[in-house]
Amino acid sequence: MAINFFDRLLEKSWDNRFLFVLVAILSFLILNPLLNNFFRVRVLLDSFLTIVFVASIYAVSQKRHYLVIGTLLVLPMLLSTWTKHFIMSPVLSLIGTFSGILFFAFMVITILSFVFKQNRVTLNVINAAVVVYLLMAMMWALLFILLELLQPGSFSLTASQTQESTFFFFYYSFVTITTLGYGDITPASEIARSIAVLEAVIGQIYLVVLVARLVGVHIAQSMSEGK
Repeated sequence: MAINFFDRLLEKSWDNRFLFVLVAILSFLILNPLLNNFFRVRVLLDSFLTIVFVASIYAVSQKRHYLVIGTLLVLPMLLSTWTKHFIMSPVLSLIGTFSGILFFAFMVITILSFVFKQNRVTLNVINAAVVVYLLMAMMWALLFILLELLQPGSFSLTASQTQESTFFFFYYSFVTITTLGYGDITPASEIARSIAVLEAVIGQIYLVVLVARLVGVHIAQSMSEGK
């Protein structure tokens, strides 16, 4: 009985693997601005970011080489995330940010491949599709951070934003990919503008293609079930 319960629990956990990633990302985005002024809570927020990494790796762990690649890519980012509480190393931040970009890119490609291989529209597929969109925004946030590290002044930030610039780049990325464009953070260099435009265009293309794909699969699924 205990073994059967454990097996069912593992099966249920696997079926909801993309939901775990979704909840982790939303928790990171919601709690960060609310609790940003408390050091201990900031450690907790880094824990949520770590959970995003772990949940993402778990979501693609159906193949062993995906698990190995994802783990190797995220290790420098994790090291950079946690050591910043003790030492500030620009080189480590640079390496960690770059590895984070590669990690999110790998996750986007892997999960997107899963979405487009499905011939049925399920809640798990929808969660995976939403996760891809959010992971793309997080990847671009790290791209903006990397650009600012390499070329300080690439973005126009206020003094208060500069003090906590990391989260503001996540905020800016999500504003850009959704094409809201509030204008409180603006790209100040040509390459920053190009990367921002690329994010906005790819984000909109993704939504159009994704909706078309899911609608097409749903229609085919309905016709098949109606026979």
